Amino acid sequence: MSAATPHVTVVRACLRGGAGGSPTAVVVEDDTPDARLDDAWRRRVPAAWGTSHAVYVRREGDLTALRFFTSAGELPACGHGTVAALALLAARAGGDRPHRATLRTGRRVFAGRAGRAGDRFAAAFDAGRVDLREPTAEERVIVLTALGLDPVEAGPDVRIAGVGRERVLVPVADRAALAALTPHLDELRTACDRFGLLGAYVHSTPTPDGVLAARMFAPSIGVPEDIANANSTACLAAHLAGRGITGIAVDMGDSLGSPATITATTGPGRTVELGGTAEVLTA
Repeated sequence: MSAATPHVTVVRACLRGGAGGSPTAVVVEDDTPDARLDDAWRRRVPAAWGTSHAVYVRREGDLTALRFFTSAGELPACGHGTVAALALLAARAGGDRPHRATLRTGRRVFAGRAGRAGDRFAAAFDAGRVDLREPTAEERVIVLTALGLDPVEAGPDVRIAGVGRERVLVPVADRAALAALTPHLDELRTACDRFGLLGAYVHSTPTPDGVLAARMFAPSIGVPEDIANANSTACLAAHLAGRGITGIAVDMGDSLGSPATITATTGPGRTVELGGTAEVLTA
């Protein structure tokens, strides 16, 4: 990486009990306004800094614009990347009061906030409205088979959901079944590419108070398994709201040795607020 380009800050987003989380590269492009960044450079940052995702932050008047990249290219949204960006903005703002920002991604403008929680930051933002639909018979059979699951035994609660790009939500019986899952990643990538899906978010059955676990497989965007996927958690929260569960806490990352937790609360019209705790590692 060239010294002329903006400084990269690594933020561990969506910690669990102060540990783990998803390391995310955050670049405040305003730090070096004369730097000429291109998207090829933006794609190189995650691998160079040992992260799955990178988020690029730029002031646009009263708005803070966010762009998200993996090594495979740009994403329309990234929940844990948004948590990471908010945590860094709060760290830079200083003070004990929550830092509030109006954020813009390529598709929408929304509110976010982050405040100190000891030596870390608790962040939350409006994930927006979630769109839900039944999978087609073809989507169901091909994607579930690629996951190593029986399309019949998976039951009726499989959903296609989107906040931006669609992904498939797949229930399994419990955490043990989730941990034992061994998807065929090449087949899953082919299936997701065929149907235009971001990936497959497989989750355990929630407890009565909304606690569960999940794993997110997204080989089509260069992430075989994601440590924390907040936007997919928003999708699940909207789906479970139909059962009267309006708040969930989802554990992820255990299979990757980096435990993470994401919270989500559903409001009117299937709107969801996402939350997570983050630690700014470098500044």
